[in-house]
Amino acid sequence: MRRRPLLASALLLPLPVPGRAQPAPAPAPAPALGGAVDVALVLAVDASGSIGPEEFRLQREGCAEAVTHPAALAAISGGLLGGVAISMVEWGAPGGAATVVPWQAVRSPAEAEALANRFRDAPRSRQSWNAIGDALVHAAALISTCPFEATRAVIDLSGDAPDMRGRQPAPQARDAAVAAGITVNALAIEQQGGGLLERYEAEVIGGPGAFVMAAAGRADFARALRAKLVREIAGRPASLA
Repeated sequence: MRRRPLLASALLLPLPVPGRAQPAPAPAPAPALGGAVDVALVLAVDASGSIGPEEFRLQREGCAEAVTHPAALAAISGGLLGGVAISMVEWGAPGGAATVVPWQAVRSPAEAEALANRFRDAPRSRQSWNAIGDALVHAAALISTCPFEATRAVIDLSGDAPDMRGRQPAPQARDAAVAAGITVNALAIEQQGGGLLERYEAEVIGGPGAFVMAAAGRADFARALRAKLVREIAGRPASLA
């Protein structure tokens, strides 16, 4: 999927004049949006009422750890263009999915660390239920406005329960995303009783190379997500344990 990049204008800075007091330097500008990346990736994470504060913290830390892990950084630098664009969506309530971290390019360890801090610091959105279909609709719309030129587009949805129906059933939302050229992958956070991986496989994932992975509870989220992230960035299975 090709996106047209946005052009950033250059900053012209005056030269210092000897003998004259110079003003304090201006803060560094935010990274300019635009440019070419290998993947545009939406991390769509479950923020529904089933997730307590500590579980939520583990999930945010897991996202931060995943994008800064050496294996993820190696996958990014090993891509044809050497960069990815990532955003984070929290979902749960019917029609309530929210973008909590907008698009940011990651082409270096410093940019990965900056994104990790944004993951940790973003306020938690207010969610309930498990409207997965609505989450996919929101994530697909977010990809359509991505300011980066990407060769692939991926939605990475994680959750601990099946779709409980919002405005759009998950299979229909998945099919619409796939028709738009988006691959939908999933991470099933298995609880007692299991079976969620199979539900996600049948109802959520779709598109070229789509896959679902499982985490053995919220404490296993970071390990599972970073293995999944490497696979999504590299376009092939990860060897990361």
